[in-house]
Amino acid sequence: MANNDKFQGVIKTSYMDSTPWWPEKKKPPEGAPNVVYVVLDDTGYSQLGCYGSGVPTPNIDSIAGEGIRFNNFHACALCSPTRASLLTGCDNRTVGMGYLSAWDLGYPSLKGNIDAKYGFISEALQQSGYATFCVGKWHLINNTEMGGAGPFDHWPLAKGFDKFYGFLGGATNQFYPELCQDNSIIDPPKAPEDGYHLSADLIDHAIKYISTEKATYPDKPFLCYLALGAMHSPHQAPREYIDKFSGAFDEGYDVYRQKVFERQKEMGLIPEGTELPPADKYVKPWNSLSDWEKKVYARYMEAFAGFLYYTDEQLGRLLDYLRKIGQYENTMIVLISDNGASADGGPNGSLSEQYHTISNDWADIVDEEGYEKIGGPECYCLYPPGWAWAGNAPLKLYKSWVHSGGIKVPCIMRCPKLIQDAGGIRDQYHFVTDIYATVLDVCGIKQPEFIKGVQQEPKHGISMKYTFDDKNAPRQRHVQYYEMVGNRAIWSDGWKAVANHVDSPTFDDDKWELYHVDEDFNEMHNVADKYPEKVKGLVDLWWHEAGKYGALPMVESMLRHINGFQHGKMLKFEPAELKTNFRYYPEMENNAPIPRLRDKCFLISAEADYKKGDEGVLFACGFNVGGYVLYIENDELRFHYNYLGSRYTTVVSAHGLPEGRHEFAVKFETSHINAGVAIMLIDGKESGEPVYFQDTLFTVMSGLGVGRYPLSPIEVVHRTKPNYFVYTNQIEHVDIILDRPIDDTDRLADLEASLSIE
Repeated sequence: MANNDKFQGVIKTSYMDSTPWWPEKKKPPEGAPNVVYVVLDDTGYSQLGCYGSGVPTPNIDSIAGEGIRFNNFHACALCSPTRASLLTGCDNRTVGMGYLSAWDLGYPSLKGNIDAKYGFISEALQQSGYATFCVGKWHLINNTEMGGAGPFDHWPLAKGFDKFYGFLGGATNQFYPELCQDNSIIDPPKAPEDGYHLSADLIDHAIKYISTEKATYPDKPFLCYLALGAMHSPHQAPREYIDKFSGAFDEGYDVYRQKVFERQKEMGLIPEGTELPPADKYVKPWNSLSDWEKKVYARYMEAFAGFLYYTDEQLGRLLDYLRKIGQYENTMIVLISDNGASADGGPNGSLSEQYHTISNDWADIVDEEGYEKIGGPECYCLYPPGWAWAGNAPLKLYKSWVHSGGIKVPCIMRCPKLIQDAGGIRDQYHFVTDIYATVLDVCGIKQPEFIKGVQQEPKHGISMKYTFDDKNAPRQRHVQYYEMVGNRAIWSDGWKAVANHVDSPTFDDDKWELYHVDEDFNEMHNVADKYPEKVKGLVDLWWHEAGKYGALPMVESMLRHINGFQHGKMLKFEPAELKTNFRYYPEMENNAPIPRLRDKCFLISAEADYKKGDEGVLFACGFNVGGYVLYIENDELRFHYNYLGSRYTTVVSAHGLPEGRHEFAVKFETSHINAGVAIMLIDGKESGEPVYFQDTLFTVMSGLGVGRYPLSPIEVVHRTKPNYFVYTNQIEHVDIILDRPIDDTDRLADLEASLSIE
């Protein structure tokens, strides 16, 4: 009876004489509800209509009107950590997500992926008989595991989800997304000119998964984890939705913020006597701006508003579908944001939110041409900090800080059978780990001791269900510590100590502030000098909690240099594989490990057939706001470099390519740091004139394609080319050859200098 020792029938020689037995199917408790998580990204405390926003969100407001809003709910200050805590019910540092998931930084708390002993809510519910769907953003996996060849240990299907449709990274273009379905990389179903937008596509798949499940198993409840790309940059929406808000923000963020504040007071979202903090150093006073700056800044906010309104409309389609199939009244909905509004667009906003991480500088104000791109497919835009400041009203600071603007976020719960106080507000203090415990409590399911044979570690959250019936119920959470990119805080029974590390030379120099947040909702009055012993006690408590949850080591803040993120020098990455040769094939999925070409001599060559009139991409990496592409067009071999959607460099061969099978290549030789000379090669012989490159080179690390554009066209004049500008003849393979291995000595020296930035 190997492999079947639990069989309870009778086995004899003949099937007819034997007694069959079937194991009892897993069933959740009678009446267990469906569960829908709606996770918004970078959405500040006051950016939803039901939290005081001037941007209408009627469908989200309807959820709040039928449920309860929490005005004292907290997340981590960055997205991956919040999502890790939300889905595991455990502290983000404990599970290895102390920073963004993209990199394994070599420490238990900074691995960027999550061990099986910290099971996901999807696994607990799946094991209890639920159907489980993940739709949207994942961002709980290292970059090295995001290729189509896996490994898939940390993809959604390995974490308890039956179905997955979405994207693996932290953000994606809403018109040209990097999509995955289950364990495969796929193309979007249609192009933006055909009406495509990711928010609508995600809702379409959520509806499809629910519909299929209910048609097959009508009594089986489901978990739908809907993690929308909104409202992370790029702020993109169909043009008509952006234009709907034309002129709506011309008064500026100072006036807009004051109006939001007044609405919050009317709604009872903030305590009586709450004051509105003054602008911080990251916000330019609106009246100090030129007329052009005001026009551009307002347009960035129009793009945000159009994106939010469009997203809310798509969410409304899901709610309507649940009503249509009779499931709405048996569905628990939990809606949160993963952190506060983001100021990462820099003082002028940016058409490419990644600009600062690559250039180590902030983007300049856009010109007329750039203005027209805001919110459309050709940008990756994010508004200037003034709108994030207004979007977090009445709180201080932003995403990545652990002052309230970074961690106090919207939280809405709708649970028709349990919440009778429709539209109510709850002020009990809670943290994102508490949602896991709340959902299990509502569903009547105990935390499994084992998941897939792995013994589970204890969860850290507490159920919020006690708040459903009694808005005055005493809080049941009493301590919560925070740490994010060096910024630290500790809350304990109404007092909060917080240290802003951005301006400190070392952690020992951090200056701790103290706020009595039970009486000072938004940290207006620093009373550290008045209660030094209270500060000392809370700081000691922070160290205790940090040790308990494994919070060390702390990563330095990316904002230590205010004029740009010295991102490449802040972190020590896992050494890459020692190799200099990379080979890619046209049949592969449009993603694969991409070598780091910066500050290296390299050769990119494609062995391909050519006859006069052939054209298309031979090799491409990136998308329309940054990347490089080797292609043939008009009987010429071309290499084009798109630097962050702001500047472009092109190398061209001599006219008239030879027919037959040839090696088409570009050779790049460095002249000094971040610069060099490139020339085209045909069968190893130089063709055309060399071209000097003066921009920071080849930092793109996603979107690799052979024989076609993987995402949007890198050479922007190709946006009218159909079918990803597929090469019209055969490509055998593409090679990238470097002059030295990836983790060469100059890179290691650069990384070793990471803690000695001036």
